[in-house]
Amino acid sequence: MSFQRNSVFPGLRPARVIVGAIALVLGCTNVTAAARAADYLEPPLFAERVAAGELPPVAARLPDMPSVAAIDGPGREPGQYGGTLRMLAPTARDIRLLAVYGYARLVAYNEQLELVPDLLEAVEVKEGRRFTFRLRANHRWSDGHPFTTEDFRYWWEDVAGNRTLSPAGPPRELAPDGKLPQFEVIDDRTVRFTWPAPNPYFLPALAGAAPLFIYRPAHYLKQFHVRYAAPEALARAVSEARTHNWAALHNRYDNLYKFDNPALPTLQPWRNTTASPATRFVAERNPYFHRVDEAGHQLPYIDRVIVTISEGNLIPPRTSAGEADLQARGLSFKDITFLKENEERSGYDTLLWPTARGAHRALFPNLNNGDPAFRKLFRDVRFRRALSLAIDRELINEALYFGVALQANNGVLPQSPLYDPEVASEWTTFDPARASALLDELGLDKRGGDGIRLLPDGRPLNLIVESAGEGSEESDLLELVGTTWAEVGIKLFIKPQQRANFRNRVFSGATQVSIWSGFENGIPTAEMSPDELAPTSQQQYQWPKWGQYYETRGASGEAPDLEAATHLLALNAAWRVATEQSERAKIWREMLSIHAEQQFAISLISGVLQPVVVRRGLMNVPTDAVYNWDPGAHFGIYRPDTFWFAGDDAAGKE
Repeated sequence: MSFQRNSVFPGLRPARVIVGAIALVLGCTNVTAAARAADYLEPPLFAERVAAGELPPVAARLPDMPSVAAIDGPGREPGQYGGTLRMLAPTARDIRLLAVYGYARLVAYNEQLELVPDLLEAVEVKEGRRFTFRLRANHRWSDGHPFTTEDFRYWWEDVAGNRTLSPAGPPRELAPDGKLPQFEVIDDRTVRFTWPAPNPYFLPALAGAAPLFIYRPAHYLKQFHVRYAAPEALARAVSEARTHNWAALHNRYDNLYKFDNPALPTLQPWRNTTASPATRFVAERNPYFHRVDEAGHQLPYIDRVIVTISEGNLIPPRTSAGEADLQARGLSFKDITFLKENEERSGYDTLLWPTARGAHRALFPNLNNGDPAFRKLFRDVRFRRALSLAIDRELINEALYFGVALQANNGVLPQSPLYDPEVASEWTTFDPARASALLDELGLDKRGGDGIRLLPDGRPLNLIVESAGEGSEESDLLELVGTTWAEVGIKLFIKPQQRANFRNRVFSGATQVSIWSGFENGIPTAEMSPDELAPTSQQQYQWPKWGQYYETRGASGEAPDLEAATHLLALNAAWRVATEQSERAKIWREMLSIHAEQQFAISLISGVLQPVVVRRGLMNVPTDAVYNWDPGAHFGIYRPDTFWFAGDDAAGKE
């Protein structure tokens, strides 16, 4: 079977922020309650509760100025109510995907990668440093309680500003230069954050797949906060929950992203009704969701979402048997042939969406490794270049990806305006002779009887590549890498393990090399943050301790001591204060060039297609789309609240 590469990245334009009194979201527009209230349509799921007086009618549940979705584009049309959307997930923690896919954000990306208001009615930005947010009048949480500026104040003062709950203080996105903003509550619908200098990280953080939640349902969480709860009641709650103290209790129930507390009110299109632990999570439509379609239907169209927990290796066969209506999680490129063979039998289509990571999989030599010999080796650019030159990416592409993937560095993809083909290909051509010469130059010219090179201390050059062990694809990749590394005298060992243990080993410096995906965003514009390219996060597996040092403002981790890494930090800081798009683009290109030259993360393959299984009858799922975490939130950017089931017998089954 052959596959044609889908090169469509819909409408990619430089990201910008739309501000002012009129906000657009995916072509959506806001209208006044007077103009539309009479036309709002009640979801049948709530009809009995409304008739019984248990729930207000739909016009009273919507904000005065709801967000109106203009559902247009190829294959998209206004829908009908009903049905249950079934999905599979490998772990119970994946219930958080409902907060990801629901993609209700203060500001959100549309399909053109513009940042636009969503939960907010309007955003005003002045000088890139003063952000004024206007909330929608009469917007409510899923339990019907008003969503007001008190929810922002509570988070700022009583959560982020409480050292017991937040020992490190507010998130670093709020202190780009170590300086926190001035926070103001203007009225019950308006808040303002003001920094002394521009903060370009703020709005993108609010729009992320795992967003910065700068608000909380204060009316619910105050019962667990020492400042507001009655001491006796709080002590009793701590005891009943078997937590150490009130802060642990508060943190347990304060999970807007984890989405595992059914009692916690939400602003997402569906609310989780199932407490953990469980193997089947049921989410029901949010009666107070803030979006409607042009015909007056309150969104979402679909009544319920069921997430069933399944062993990861069973997700492809269960999907092929028709047990999922919308599925990408747990599926990979190697499943495409099998999935397509079962389409007619199970009544679904397999869409192929290009992924948009800088690399589908990359190797990360740990520059913070605890072994002095290996740390010295990993910090020498000649060694990293040799590792890259000794990888036959054409073999990997043909053997595992039918030749339709990209053989390029961990960087940006051709669809990005920052793409440079020379940078993309630097040090990626399979050249074992040149790799061997670099290794000899490093003093690794002695070999053991098995042909494996020897370190200066006599140990064999055995490299252990550790993984999270979540599928066979990584093992298949590493087997091919190991074959060509052996040709230049390097022995590769594979060490799969549980993800939590894997990450802890990376963070502590115990790993030599790890395998993971590359840059999260492979289709950036110059206006998007280049944070990923500098040591700014512990989650960057090539330099976790340097990233931790940055994240904690020097409280933990290690200060970078490699010139290229410190230069990347300086460039990242320069981008933050740059005012011209051309200046930011120049900085981006220099940072990308440094990564290609230095091979801090050694790409194995890029641009791999992601299978997305869609049940026939599930409407408004785009055929041509991009499967990306951030920006994109996988399905979120395409607004699953507008997906719907067509036909009486096409409404999803439980």
